[in-house]
Amino acid sequence: MTGDDRRDGGAVRIGLLGCGTVGQAVVRTLIDGGSTIERASGHRLEVAKVLVRDPTKERPGIDPSLITTDPGDILDDPTVSIVVEVMGGLDPTLDHLQRAIARGASVVTANKQLLSRHGPELLQAAEAAGAELRFEASACAAIPVIKVLRESLLAAEITQITGIVNGTTNFILTEMSRGGLSYDEALARAQQLGYAEADPTEDVNGADAAAKMAILSSIAFHSRVRIDDVPHEGIDRLQAEDMDHAGSLGFVVKLLGVARLLNGSVSVRVYPALVPRGHRLAAIEGPDNAVLLESRATREIMLVGPGAGGDETASAVVADVLSILGTHQGSFLHNALVDAGRTVAPPGAVESAFYVRMAVDDRPGVLARVASIFGDAELSIRTVVQSGTGDQARLVLVLHSGPEARMEEALERVRALDEVRGEPVMLRVLGSGAGGDAR
Repeated sequence: MTGDDRRDGGAVRIGLLGCGTVGQAVVRTLIDGGSTIERASGHRLEVAKVLVRDPTKERPGIDPSLITTDPGDILDDPTVSIVVEVMGGLDPTLDHLQRAIARGASVVTANKQLLSRHGPELLQAAEAAGAELRFEASACAAIPVIKVLRESLLAAEITQITGIVNGTTNFILTEMSRGGLSYDEALARAQQLGYAEADPTEDVNGADAAAKMAILSSIAFHSRVRIDDVPHEGIDRLQAEDMDHAGSLGFVVKLLGVARLLNGSVSVRVYPALVPRGHRLAAIEGPDNAVLLESRATREIMLVGPGAGGDETASAVVADVLSILGTHQGSFLHNALVDAGRTVAPPGAVESAFYVRMAVDDRPGVLARVASIFGDAELSIRTVVQSGTGDQARLVLVLHSGPEARMEEALERVRALDEVRGEPVMLRVLGSGAGGDAR
């Protein structure tokens, strides 16, 4: 950072793109904590301008003179050395960040969807311009998992990441499991408490978690993983009975992001899974997030904390700003994301253990026919629970570990049976609790 980047006796000028919940929290943190930040870092931070869509909206504690609707007031101002993006979306956000980087400004962003689609090109542009691109707040908010992967564990050879990376779904699943609520009831409660958006689609269908896992796996495995490379399933098809069955079998249900190295390729997926009660991730409840990092050097490290919220996300944003001011490692940090040339593994090649629930006609021989199909696919059944409901029966099976491609083929044959009613529900099982690797 040069003297030209400063004004008023050396203040570092920061421009904000966006002033919603997170943006307002960032401004408050920079202003209210200014003296503490200056003492700790040796830098005085100054908010230059804040880009908004609606200048008439009330923003308590923010000087109206800072508000602008013209992105050029930030993007084209040579005295603004750091641009903080908390506006979200892809358009015009991508163009804004490209403009800022092109003139040499460093960028801090919390935009997981943008990074999961355009992260590699933004990193390349930043390296070419001699600027920094920081994005700790894009995954798990206040949990410093990106910093740990980029710096502390850079040489640790990460082999697997398993995480609960969406607080909305973890809250919903906790309420369904602990409180006995239906999915709709738990979602409504999450919205009432502010843990879920009015439109929760990206959370409950797994897309939000998929974007975060694309970012984390790109860093951990030095690969170019984009959100389109991450198959994802959500929790919106789960029913209360799945939670009950999981509990009776010694599991809890969690929406997991799982990324691992598989025969030299990278496998990244998001899905609801049965987690053994004794597993560390089973204890993560409510809106909290947790990420379990595995490597040959460190074995297992788990990071836990709030994964969302204005103040929590703002703390990660400001930490990134201070990292830019306190380190001048530029190319070192960008090289932490260099492409090692690993391919993305096809989902069917992954092995897992499985939970399957289906409604069938309550007739002799049905279980034998279902078991025969799984046997033909070389999928071994560990546990069977059968309960009658009049003319129909409920079958719940837990199967040992096997290739997912075989499970899909077996489910196709099961669906075709005349005795099967409706769509079978299949969930994966984490850990060795089902007798297989299934991680």
